[in-house]
Amino acid sequence: MKAAIYCRVSTDNQEREGTSLQTQLESCVAYCQGKDYNASYRFSEKYSGLSLERPELDKLRELVRAEQIDVVVVYSLDRLTRDPGHGVILTQEIEKHRVALETVTEDVDNSELGKLITYIRGYASKLETEKIRERTLRGKKARALEGKIPHGGFARLYGYDYDRTSKKRVVNKTEAYWVRQIFKWLVDEGLSTNAITYRLRDLHAPTKRSRYWNRSSVIEIIKNPAYTGRTYAFTFVQGTSRRKPQSEWIEILGATPAIITEELFEAAQTQLQLNHEKSKRNTKQQYLLRGHLYCRQCGHAYCGHVDRKIRYYRCPGKLRITAPVNRCANKNWRADKIEALAWEKIEAVLDNPDFIITAMEKQRDDADNIDTMEPELQLVEKQLRALDREQKQLLQWALKGFPEETIVAENQRINESRNSLKSRKAALEAQIQAGREAAVSLPKMEEYIQMIREKLTDLDFNIKRLALDMLNIKIWIDDSNVEITGTIPVEDSEVMSKSSIN
Repeated sequence: MKAAIYCRVSTDNQEREGTSLQTQLESCVAYCQGKDYNASYRFSEKYSGLSLERPELDKLRELVRAEQIDVVVVYSLDRLTRDPGHGVILTQEIEKHRVALETVTEDVDNSELGKLITYIRGYASKLETEKIRERTLRGKKARALEGKIPHGGFARLYGYDYDRTSKKRVVNKTEAYWVRQIFKWLVDEGLSTNAITYRLRDLHAPTKRSRYWNRSSVIEIIKNPAYTGRTYAFTFVQGTSRRKPQSEWIEILGATPAIITEELFEAAQTQLQLNHEKSKRNTKQQYLLRGHLYCRQCGHAYCGHVDRKIRYYRCPGKLRITAPVNRCANKNWRADKIEALAWEKIEAVLDNPDFIITAMEKQRDDADNIDTMEPELQLVEKQLRALDREQKQLLQWALKGFPEETIVAENQRINESRNSLKSRKAALEAQIQAGREAAVSLPKMEEYIQMIREKLTDLDFNIKRLALDMLNIKIWIDDSNVEITGTIPVEDSEVMSKSSIN
């Protein structure tokens, strides 16, 4: 790789402080030799780091713009500049031309000046993004106040078609019939939302987008006041699922024709709440393995179910409401049988000090391998920086008059990618931190397990649940096979016959 070395001092005092031009140059040359870089360009000057007008720096920037080098090497970031604003300009210019910036004595992004430059760049990017979002939002609000639905995605509501000319909804007679049926079944017959979903499927009622009806779609229809002719926009805090106070909603007058009356809508809300309360009264059974029992065949978490006063665990993937087609074939399990089996295995582990110590020592060994995650973390950070560059380019598109829809869609894609990468970055950082803290946290777990062992014969339901959570127990069901995993590994799978679990 072709490298360019840049060295700078401001005063003669730096000669005495060990940061002379010669000292910097020697260190940079040694760094390049260690990296096998061809340092064919070397620039040194005595100039203030608060100025961008520097003769040797100008020569370096010309090389960068011409893309004649692959990497710029400096002794430390403050040798390149002491002004964070100038740092943003220089680092963006270097990145734009696909040139790397490396320092001998510090990590560019983790140095104090580097952090400040990164902050300023991030703030500027966020500010421009907010400006684009604010302009888009302002336009949508203006259309809403004119009685027009802001955008097509929001406008596509079951029971209606969207008129692009008037920016309003018009009744779809076929779908409107089924909307009235849903409200009628709920209010007049008291059907549950599950029962309504089954009936819609059995009667082959048309859907708007999905292959078949699901419970969430039914609930969305029942709770939406638009079917009474009341259309509201901007009801949620942007980017979240949290509703704003109703006083902040914007009503779009005349945008949606009514399909049902206000009275029927209010009656449906009352019946929906009654059904909910009835459902809560029927789910008072305790299930020890709730949230810890999983289906190996389809991945669903098993849920509790009562049949003829007997508690069972069953896979939701086999229910018609969850999977109308390709339903899971995994078997139901008697709750008392699987709970007794699981706790017997866990109890045996907790009562075996030698096994626990061996397992914890292995965790300590695993904690020493955190370096394997650091390369992935660096890759994620690199991808985040690339997204920053894309968003800055997007701003240029906006300034050049590209269609607003294109800008908004692209900005949304970038933000979604950034959120995904940030989540992965946070997870990696958490794993690395957890590994570094293992030597501290594992003794606490030892202390907790010791406390549990002392009370093994007298543990109540809540303490057992706490133990399952603490040990991160997961129990995988595959037909009659049971596999128990966790922070403290449990012995091999147990195989039971069908007759032993019913």
